Amino acid sequence: MTVDDATEVLDTSRPNVSRPGGRTVPPFPVYDAPGTPEPASDASFVHREVTYARAIGFRPLKLDIWLPRRADGPTPLVLWVHGGAFQLGDRRELPPTFAPDSVFRLLNQAGIACATADYRHSLEAPFPAQLHDLKAAVRYLREFAAELNIDPDRFGAWGESAGGHLVALLGLTGNHGDLEGGLGVQGHSSRVSAVVDFYGVSSLVDIPPIATPAGLLPAALTAAVPPGMSLQPEYMLVGGSDDPELLAAASPVSYVGAGAAPFLLVHGDSDGLVPHSQTDLLAAALTEAGVEHQVVTIKGGDHCFFGAEDQMDAILATAVEYFARKLGTS
Repeated sequence: MTVDDATEVLDTSRPNVSRPGGRTVPPFPVYDAPGTPEPASDASFVHREVTYARAIGFRPLKLDIWLPRRADGPTPLVLWVHGGAFQLGDRRELPPTFAPDSVFRLLNQAGIACATADYRHSLEAPFPAQLHDLKAAVRYLREFAAELNIDPDRFGAWGESAGGHLVALLGLTGNHGDLEGGLGVQGHSSRVSAVVDFYGVSSLVDIPPIATPAGLLPAALTAAVPPGMSLQPEYMLVGGSDDPELLAAASPVSYVGAGAAPFLLVHGDSDGLVPHSQTDLLAAALTEAGVEHQVVTIKGGDHCFFGAEDQMDAILATAVEYFARKLGTS
């Protein structure tokens, strides 16, 4: 069966004579409505396990949507995007240096909704699938803005590591129709109005190879990796290639231009996985394009801000306050 054949099968404008009584066949759902939220804390209601997009041949893509319990009107929303080298992680996991649920709770306490999204990993689909997924999540949230009591004109994006890379792309490609993808809800913008990027990669061409400590990746973890494929995250992201053109096409610095969202870039000065120079490259490109941005360097901070655990409350508060200023909370 081809895609065109499937479209004909799901054509509800005519009866399906293969069904008893000529009953029509409803189209398969592309996404689900948010459903009913559950209380999560004194600050939050949560819609859990919401399918924001389905695609043939892939798992359903899920969101959790954390809403402030106290809201006088439609609230701003921030999309949180997890890290994991494009290889691991999911929407519910925060780095081990973050208190559980802290990002979602702190945003809600500030009067800001938070959606946390899964996206396809690099062995499930190469770039730009990950960006297509997150753009579909943004469009979904705009489709259901009224039901969720969120303001579709006040959306931000916040991510760490691989998630920082992806939210940077969200903030830079709002006007790139060729990067929208065809998943999920259509007819809405995928633009965001503010970005917070924690130690994300900005140029896959310039990232130094990661020296993986012995024993960090057990054989049971790497068993599904095709024989001979490099475990370098940037190569896996683009289908196992080291082609500079493919790596550049998946790099935020390639899309910097006037009109991009404002950025807050937060990076440790001792990051051994993604060096601070990656933030410096993006900041320089934003400066050249005249895009508003701010760089915060965390003294002693390694990746995930290991070594700066005593600063975590202040680091997270800086990000939440940035969104409160840029998106407004009234």
